[in-house]
Amino acid sequence: MCWRTCWSLLAAALMAFAAWTHAPAAGGPGVGLLNVDGAIGPATADYIARGIQDAASRRFQLVILQMDTPGGLDTSMRAVIKAILTAPLPVAVYVAPSGARAASAGTYILYASHVAAMAPGTNLGAATPVEIGIGPQQPGPGQAPLPGKGGGNGRGKDAAEGKHPDAPMTKKQVNDAAAYLRGLAQMRGRNADWAELAVREAVSLSAHDALQQNVIDLIAEDVPSLLAQLDGRKVLVHGKTHQLQTRGAAVSPIESDWRNRFLAAIANPSVALLLMTIGVYGLVFEFMNPGFVAPGVIGAISLLLGLYALQLLPVNYVGLALILLGLMFMVAEAFLPSFGVLGLGGVAAFVAGALMLIDTTLPGFGIPPVLVVTLGIMSALLLVGVARIALATRRRPVTSGAAGLPGSLTRVESVELAPGHAGWVRLEGELWKAVSDAPLRPMQLVRVLRRDGLTVRVVPVEHEQGDKRGGCA
Repeated sequence: MCWRTCWSLLAAALMAFAAWTHAPAAGGPGVGLLNVDGAIGPATADYIARGIQDAASRRFQLVILQMDTPGGLDTSMRAVIKAILTAPLPVAVYVAPSGARAASAGTYILYASHVAAMAPGTNLGAATPVEIGIGPQQPGPGQAPLPGKGGGNGRGKDAAEGKHPDAPMTKKQVNDAAAYLRGLAQMRGRNADWAELAVREAVSLSAHDALQQNVIDLIAEDVPSLLAQLDGRKVLVHGKTHQLQTRGAAVSPIESDWRNRFLAAIANPSVALLLMTIGVYGLVFEFMNPGFVAPGVIGAISLLLGLYALQLLPVNYVGLALILLGLMFMVAEAFLPSFGVLGLGGVAAFVAGALMLIDTTLPGFGIPPVLVVTLGIMSALLLVGVARIALATRRRPVTSGAAGLPGSLTRVESVELAPGHAGWVRLEGELWKAVSDAPLRPMQLVRVLRRDGLTVRVVPVEHEQGDKRGGCA
């Protein structure tokens, strides 16, 4: 009877475990919430892609991407859009809170979403691409302001048509971006004509106007209001219709993991520049003082992290070359008698390269000039300190090797029988033949006067003391 009870309990436990493992995840009917506040960069793209995968694995019915962005990098933006288009569940992009915007890259992401929503008092648009190596154009009389500088509903046709030295390249970029955004608009059934105007003429819309012109699907005060309006809505995802049941659904924020936070930290242009500088100086100090280990280890790690960060960012390689050249000049100043020319040139090259390093006008990806000037001043001070140490070292007498033998004290190892004024002494672990004007005896303390080839001339120390006493008398 006992065995039957045990087997029954074991079978019940196994059935309960099987039911638990095959049951839907606890977050099944819930909604995942991603929050993006700032420029769209590599870390943001990684966070969104991983967040969508996490929501799908937890069997959420919907992902809300709450967004407030001034724009971002083209490669990162396309990575985000690819993650949304390939997502196995609906993705709603919600521009919030009030006062937020979805400018430039944010407009593309909004158009790619399954559901586009905005909070009152928000805006979108100004989607003209600003590519690497093409600076902002100054608006002429009667032209619209440039994208990212306010650009309202005016028309900047001249800017879009490329009155710029690189007009053909600008046209290619604008046409590509316009076709990309129009394709997204046609896929989601939104206003494709306005999408093209947002690219070619950098126009913007408020939330109310965007709803009237079929750019977005709805306006919501907050996330609960958005969920209430989405309840019962049918969304097509990869040919399958998903009916949302979001009224009162639990909202689970999806936070970034340590990998994403680390990527966001090092992908900052200012941090990348600091890592590069620390890396180069660390390796230089290790080469100057072999065996310290710590400067070399820290320098190598910092340099590799800086290079990894730079390959994620829109880098101007001329600026990078100037930074490295400037650091090399400042290091060479400590070894070559250039009277400050190499040092000053190195500081100038470093500052110029740092200002040119991130060649883009996108907000959030520039290097503050204050940081550049601070690093330049610190490098100059470090250069002066190293130069002073080098000069002080050159003035010191030589204390090692054959040139350091005069003045050293030692004892006589043995003496020759005749004529009695020669013997052998040990200096720096080696036996040297010693000669003296005075007789020498074993274990006598002598001072080296000078070196003549392989022979050193010495004087007994007691003779020195006698000479000094005689001189004083």
